[in-house]
Amino acid sequence: MIIGITGTDGAGKGAVVECLVAHGFTHYSVRSLIVAEIKSRGLAVDRPNMKLIGNAMRAKHGGAVMVQKAAELAAQAGVVTYVVESLRAVDEVKLLHANGGHLLAVDADQTVRYQRIHDRGSETDQITFAQFVEQEQAESGSQNTAEQNKTAVMQMADHTFYNQGTIKELHQKVEEWLQTLPKK
Repeated sequence: MIIGITGTDGAGKGAVVECLVAHGFTHYSVRSLIVAEIKSRGLAVDRPNMKLIGNAMRAKHGGAVMVQKAAELAAQAGVVTYVVESLRAVDEVKLLHANGGHLLAVDADQTVRYQRIHDRGSETDQITFAQFVEQEQAESGSQNTAEQNKTAVMQMADHTFYNQGTIKELHQKVEEWLQTLPKK
């Protein structure tokens, strides 16, 4: 089984992944794939370069390159149950669905999400609220399949978790969703 994760920044994508990993899913991170490419080019790992290099990879190798790379890594490792975090392009979702995968979206109020990213303090999260809003707008609506379009991707989700609460509450929602899947 393949599950893709999408969502707004700070909504809880990583917490959903943690829960799925606890259920035996192997985790493949789009962020890690992009960061590896950024480092190979000797660039700074920051939000502008994440977007620039991710979009460049999609433009060069196709809009679904991140899902393709994760599938290749899974196949090489003999993994059949995995999660790909964080899908941001429409072609990624099309390939996920074509391979029988499920797309989960995670969202929360913007102010809640900003506080979460501020609190986690990663190298790409040290921004003002105005910068956070600006970045979201820039990543939300490109019609170019080689670029991010989180709005369209989230609309393609098979299920959406609205995460205003705790990680424990979100994990409970994921547990309940997993129970809806057909048993093999």
